[in-house]
Amino acid sequence: QVQLVESGGGLVQPGGSLRLSCAASGSRLDYYAIGWFRQAPGKEREGVSCIHIGDSSTYYVDSVKGRFTISRDKIKNTVYLQMNSLKPEDTALYYCATTVYRCGWFSNDFESWGQGTQVTVSS
Repeated sequence: QVQLVESGGGLVQPGGSLRLSCAASGSRLDYYAIGWFRQAPGKEREGVSCIHIGDSSTYYVDSVKGRFTISRDKIKNTVYLQMNSLKPEDTALYYCATTVYRCGWFSNDFESWGQGTQVTVSS
């Protein structure tokens, strides 16, 4: 099965930017829809963004629209989440995940998950 490794997280000041990477191995991402999720301590995991490989359709939760951009590099078999204008409420552990079906907003819609990368937005 596909293996996913997230990277790019870190500590950033409000208004700053980070680019998260989701590198896949074992299978080409062409076969999947890829989503980004995040989870803060004590809170449920929420869907942030998702991309369909077939038609490159993208989706974003309202709270990140205009600030986050999901994209794919087919050659590198990697999906990115560019995060701009970061806010303290963006602080969370960010995961990428894949599904052989269509994009969904719930964790149970996805089959494979990475280990997560921590994003902390603070002054």
